[in-house]
Amino acid sequence: MTGNRPSELDGLKAKHRTPHTMEASAPPLFLAPMAGVTDLAYRILARECGADMTVTEFTAASGLTRKNTYSWLKVESDPRESPFIPQIFGGITEEMVQTVEMLQDRADVIDINFGCPAPKVCKNDAGAALLRDPDRVVSMVRACIEAADVPITVKMRLGTGSGPNTALEICERLEQEGVERVCVHGRTLRQRYSGEADWSQIREISESVGIEVIANGDVTDSSSALKCLEATGATGLMIGRGAIGRPSIFHEIKRDLGWTTSTPPWGEGGDAMARHWCWDRYLELAEEIYSDSPNKNLKRHAVSFTKGLPGASSMRVELHREGDQRKLGKMVSGYLAELATPNEASAV
Repeated sequence: MTGNRPSELDGLKAKHRTPHTMEASAPPLFLAPMAGVTDLAYRILARECGADMTVTEFTAASGLTRKNTYSWLKVESDPRESPFIPQIFGGITEEMVQTVEMLQDRADVIDINFGCPAPKVCKNDAGAALLRDPDRVVSMVRACIEAADVPITVKMRLGTGSGPNTALEICERLEQEGVERVCVHGRTLRQRYSGEADWSQIREISESVGIEVIANGDVTDSSSALKCLEATGATGLMIGRGAIGRPSIFHEIKRDLGWTTSTPPWGEGGDAMARHWCWDRYLELAEEIYSDSPNKNLKRHAVSFTKGLPGASSMRVELHREGDQRKLGKMVSGYLAELATPNEASAV
């Protein structure tokens, strides 16, 4: 941050809170839905670390309507995750409507994905590929809203990257249809995750609609969170890649921007202590939730939690060789515990 950080922070605090409602009126922080990352255990962990909202892994309407077991596991929830927001995607309006009808007895909000850039999704005319056809997006969302007894929200990108961006037009039209919130990732489909997020186009949307606009893209710490809020005028932030292996980011942003004075669950320790606590807590939650079933995301989380730490690359070789999930979990826990000891913490 620049030298004028204190005044920027003071201004943001004054804008978003009063002394008696510090956390209640601060901009909400969302954990972004991410395939292979935001399983139920990780979402509960993110909540415990300060995330205000969590969203399930995006789930195919086709899988849910066909009663696919794996798809329905993605939209399991827990009383500790409230509100519960499943995210769905698909290219066939009838399937999307049927999915809304199937989910709304358990969901507090249903989110529709028009943001995924994955080729296997886009080639089926779903995700961000639909942004090339605003009429189709609007008609699909309208049908879902008409079928829903719960609020419908939407996540999207700026456009496909081929031709003019369509997000502004779509958001304006979706507001008229009754969508309650939009989240906009400041990249196009063609960009995928390259380059920088264009926060200025999110600001155009924020200034053009009267519903909540959540900004997504390139928020990795409190400094970028502050800059994003000021650049976009958004009502909240969604954090994706910045929260992979670092669920503590939510508390850190709130602490650094003066939105909370609470002590985090890992105590007063630094990043190494936070990572160790978060990993052990994830293992506890996974054991509780998945019981004796294999945790399909455990190895990916293990790699993420150790990324960038001293000696991590050699340890990850051992991780990939280990087939026993409990042994793998203990291996990572021991490694992080060593780094979290007072003599080692300064190396992280």
